[in-house]
Amino acid sequence: MEQYLIYDIETVALPWESFSESQQEYILRNAETEAEKEKKLSEMALSPLTSQIVCLGLQMMQSNEAGNYEFINRVAYSNKNQNNNEETEQIKLSTGDDCYICSEKKIIESFWKIFKKYPNIHLITFNGRNFDAPYIMLRSALLAIKPTRNLMAGTKFSYPLHTDLADQLSFFSGSFYGATKRFNFDFYTRAFGITSPKSEGIDGSKVAEFFHNNRYTEIAEYCLRDVVATWELFLKWKEFLYF
Repeated sequence: MEQYLIYDIETVALPWESFSESQQEYILRNAETEAEKEKKLSEMALSPLTSQIVCLGLQMMQSNEAGNYEFINRVAYSNKNQNNNEETEQIKLSTGDDCYICSEKKIIESFWKIFKKYPNIHLITFNGRNFDAPYIMLRSALLAIKPTRNLMAGTKFSYPLHTDLADQLSFFSGSFYGATKRFNFDFYTRAFGITSPKSEGIDGSKVAEFFHNNRYTEIAEYCLRDVVATWELFLKWKEFLYF
C-alpha cells in the first residue's frame, strides 16, 4: 500500500514595515511608475523572503490491494492575522473538515511531522516543484526549522515520490504555446470537468484581503478545495495518461 499527500499553500506578503530601508529599495528597484510599483508589491507574496504561509491544506489518501484509493483525512492549518502566539485552536469548517488556527511556525512544523511518520509518502501537487516545495523549504530555514525531507531532491525532469501535475500535463515542457502549453490550475480543472476551487468567490488574488480581514476560515476552505481538485485531477491523469 502506498500513502499519498496532496498539499497546497496560500501565502501573503509580510508587512512592509518589517523590511529595512535597503530591502524596501531592493524590492521596488527599477519600478518607475505606480503601476510598476504595485506589480512588484503584489509579487512579494510569491517569495518566502518577502511573504508568509497563511494556510496549508492537506489530504491523505492510501492505495489498497484492490487498486483503489482510501481516504485517510483532510485538514487545514490556518494562520490568523497577527497570531504570533504558540497556542493552537481547533475548529470545524463548514465542510466538516478540521482546521487548526496557529502560528506560521506551527503550520510548518506540523507539515514536517508527517514525513517522520510516513517517510516514503508520495506527494501530489500542482506546480509544487516550482512553488510550494521550494517555498516551504526556504521558509522553514528562515524560521529556524529543519525540514524532514528534501522536497527538491532529483532533477527538473526526474524526481522521487512526487507527482507534480503541472509538469505531467505539460509533459515537462516550459512552453507557453502549442500542444504542451502550461495552463493555470483553474483552466485544467474546468477542461477536465472538475469543479474549480475558484467557483465559490475566492481565488489566490483575494487571499491577502481575506487574511487582513481575519476571514481565515474562508481561506482554509478555499485551500482545501484546491487540494480536493488536485486529487481529482491526479485521478484523471493516472487513469488516462500514466504509463
